[in-house]
Amino acid sequence: MSNDSDNSLAGRAALAAGAAIGSAAIAAALLFVKRRKDKKTQDAQPPKTGTAPHFPSETD
Repeated sequence: MSNDSDNSLAGRAALAAGAAIGSAAIAAALLFVKRRKDKKTQDAQPPKTGTAPHFPSETD
């Protein structure tokens, strides 16, 4: 049991591939959450209209 660790090149490559896939998955999840958040804040604003209330010019 003291010599169960896999130090072969294939074992190291598999570990590196697993780490790369995990990092890519985390990055994709963060980008997805950011995009959803940006879209939600953009939709919260009322739509722009050309019929905004017009205030009379100031007169003294």
